[in-house]
Amino acid sequence: MNTTEFLSIASSICPDRNAIVFEGRRLRFSELQERVNRLANALIAAGIQKADRIAVLQVNCPQYVETYFATAQLGAIFVPLNFRAKQNELIHMLNNSESRVLFVGERYVDMVQEMKQNLVSAPQLVCMDGDSHGMAAYEQMLAQHSSDQAFVEVDDRDTTILMYTAGTTGLPKGVPLSHGAFSVYVLENITPADPEAQETNILSVPLYHVAGIHGLLAAVYGGRTVALMRQFEVNEWMDTVAREKAHRAMLVPTMLKQVIDNPSFHEKDLSSLKVITYGAASMPFDVIKKAIGMLPWVMFINAFGQTETASTITVLGPEDHRFTGTESEEVREKKWNRLARSIGRPMPDIEIQIWDENGKPLPAGEMGEIMVRGERVMRGYWKDAVKTAKTLSANGWLHTGDMGYTDPEGYIFLSGRGDDMIIRGGENISPEEVENMLYAHPSVDDASVIGVPDPQWGQNPRAVIVLKPGAQATEADIIDFCKDRISGFKRPRSVVFVDALPLTSTGKVQRKILREKYGQPRND
Repeated sequence: MNTTEFLSIASSICPDRNAIVFEGRRLRFSELQERVNRLANALIAAGIQKADRIAVLQVNCPQYVETYFATAQLGAIFVPLNFRAKQNELIHMLNNSESRVLFVGERYVDMVQEMKQNLVSAPQLVCMDGDSHGMAAYEQMLAQHSSDQAFVEVDDRDTTILMYTAGTTGLPKGVPLSHGAFSVYVLENITPADPEAQETNILSVPLYHVAGIHGLLAAVYGGRTVALMRQFEVNEWMDTVAREKAHRAMLVPTMLKQVIDNPSFHEKDLSSLKVITYGAASMPFDVIKKAIGMLPWVMFINAFGQTETASTITVLGPEDHRFTGTESEEVREKKWNRLARSIGRPMPDIEIQIWDENGKPLPAGEMGEIMVRGERVMRGYWKDAVKTAKTLSANGWLHTGDMGYTDPEGYIFLSGRGDDMIIRGGENISPEEVENMLYAHPSVDDASVIGVPDPQWGQNPRAVIVLKPGAQATEADIIDFCKDRISGFKRPRSVVFVDALPLTSTGKVQRKILREKYGQPRND
C-alpha cells in the first residue's frame, strides 16, 4: 500500500469525522480529501509530474498536511524543510533536491526572497497563508481547480519523501524514504479507521521531522483526529489536551520535561491521555521517572529510530514503564535499569546487530556500533554515493553511528554516538550514563558530558551543567556528588556551568558545539 491510500480509506470510512483541529478550525476527512484533490490538480496544471520535488518551508498547519498528500497523490516527492535551518542550509537543500515548487509560510517570505537568486532550480513560489507577496496564492490555487481525484500509478518502492537530516556534522544529507517504508510500519502496528472508534492525537512535533510525519500518517490511517499545533508551547499543549480530550501524544524529552515541571501542571486536565510516546533524543532518567509518578494512568512508550530508518526501529513498551506492588525487587531493578538506558527491543520487521570496529557481530554484553537492516531502511543518500558507501554495507546493513550493547533478553542499551564516546585510559565512558547520574543532583536542571584531552589518560570527562533557576552549586559540589554514585574512571574531572545547552530542534544536545567551546584542557 502507498500512503495516498491512507487518506482515501479514512475519508471513505469516516468522512464526517474531524481529521484536523487547528486553532479553532475543524477540517473533516471528506473536506481534507477534497482540498488535497484540488491542490493535486493545481500542481498538475503547473506542470508537476511524477518524481518531481515539491518543497515546503512552514510550521505545522493544515496546508502542510494537504501539500504532502497532494504531492503523494501525483507520485511526486515531498521535501519538508527545517524552518530553523540557516539560509545556506536551505539553499543547499533546495538546490540538492532540485525542487520545482516551494510552498512558503508568510513568516518565511522575506528570507525566501533573499535566497531566490541562489536557487538554481528556480522553483515556483506559493505563499501558503496571508498576503501572497507577489507569489501564487495557496487558497486561490485550490479555488481554481477541480475536486476530482487525480490518479497516478504509485508503487510502494517509489520515494514519497526526501527528508534532510539535521546536518550537525556538515550540510544536511537527503534521505529518500519510500511509500513502503512508512506503510510497512503503519499496516503492522496501527488499527485501521473504524466508524465506531474515535481517538484524538495531539501533534506538536514538527512535520519536517520523521517522527512528525510518522505520527501524522499513523493518525490518518487510523481515522484519528489530529489536534495540530504550529509549534510546541507547554501551556498551549496542556490546554489543547484538555479541550480536545486528546488520547495520544508524541513528545521529545525536552517537551515532556517542560510539561511535568510546569507550575500549572496540577491545574490542567490531562486525564484523557492514554499513551505518550517519547523519543528523538536521549531521555534523562529522572524526567521519565518523575513523569511516570505524575501521570500514573498513562502508558509510556520509548520509540527509537532515525531518519534513515523511516522512524521507529526499537520500542521500550508500556510494560517496562509500569510498576506494581507485587513485583520482585529483581524485576523492579531491571525495569529501572531499562528506563535509565535501554531503547527497548527491535520491531518485528527490523534486524539489529552490534558490530565491532572490524564488522564482526558481538555477543550480548559487549559494546559496539548498532547496525540495522530491514525493508524500511533507506537505499542510499540522495545524490551522494560517497556517504552512502560509508553508511550502508554491501548486504544492506545500516551504520547508525550509535554505540550500544544487548542484554541476554534482547534489550538494547544505548551508550552514545560513536564520536561522543570518551576513552579514558583505554576504558570507554558513555556520556549518557554519567549524565543520568548528574540529573539526580538537586541543583542540576540539564547536563552534558564531553571528553577533554589529557596527556596521561588520553581523555577526561568534563560535565557541562545548567543549574535550576535560583539554585547554586560549585565544581567541587558536583564532583563530590559523583564520588559514591559512579565508577571512579567515569567521574567528571572538571565542571563548566552554562546558561543553556545547545540543542537541535528535537532536543538533542549538540555535543560537537560543546566540544568546540569547552573541550580544551584548562591551565588551572
